[in-house]
Amino acid sequence: MNTSGLNELEAVLAVARHRSFRAAATELNVSTSALSHSIATLEARMGVRLFHRTTRSVSLTEIGTEFVSTITPALSTIRVALEQAGNSQAAPSGTLRLNTSAGAAKQVMPLLLEYMRRYPLMNVDIVTEGRLVDIVAQGFDAGIRLGDSVPQDMIAIDISPPQRFAVLGSPAYFARHPAPLNPLDLSAHECIRSRMPSGSIYRWEFERHGETIAVDVRGALTLDNPTLMLQAARAGMGLTYLTEWNASVDLAKGTLVRALEEWTPPFDALRLYYSGRRHIPAGLRALIELIKQQGF
Repeated sequence: MNTSGLNELEAVLAVARHRSFRAAATELNVSTSALSHSIATLEARMGVRLFHRTTRSVSLTEIGTEFVSTITPALSTIRVALEQAGNSQAAPSGTLRLNTSAGAAKQVMPLLLEYMRRYPLMNVDIVTEGRLVDIVAQGFDAGIRLGDSVPQDMIAIDISPPQRFAVLGSPAYFARHPAPLNPLDLSAHECIRSRMPSGSIYRWEFERHGETIAVDVRGALTLDNPTLMLQAARAGMGLTYLTEWNASVDLAKGTLVRALEEWTPPFDALRLYYSGRRHIPAGLRALIELIKQQGF
């Protein structure tokens, strides 16, 4: 079967998604020059220009916008047909594209590595970013996020136990400062502040017996990476606020000690989510079955 025409159309959609030939080429695993040539060949054959190109940007022309909106559902139907035909194989094959955060990826990586051991014909492409994206529009098969971040129109299943935060400090820090007994006591402490992907500073959230408190902590150090926060906390620079999973090694070794434990009950688990409006490819179905076997 000659798939060159189908590949050209997939190339158009990739460039339209990323607004970049380089990023689209990376997704498609081809060179930027080969991708540019493929698009130029299609445009020449059609006798129209689909993209405006400058040295700094790529954007769809008016005709290109209409063309992309027309071929997107058609290509989706073709992909479903190809996936259904491929489902007759003994084992799933192809590429599974997942979108998640860096922290969530670290937590579920053992499960994904087990998935790849079980299904050696599958390729797994993981994109990590802090911001929440439209996984359908961006061409992902599924996403992995905390439960309260999952869009309501998605099907979701737990892929981890419930998460829990911990207020953490080094033994040396607590030797100099009495441990807080109430979240409001944090105003007297040096804290390592956390910057969110949006750029805002995270307010530490607490709950006990139905009472909720959000504290805008003070501190000279602001970070956006859990590994750096742990490093700073171990050095006695102040208190940090991270998930138990991130701090599990330090808690086990005693290099960090927790406080306000009764104010940090379990909350949502990480969840794998995907659109229920599309055919579920065999590779994603296999991952769902593996997750169910883990009994989260």
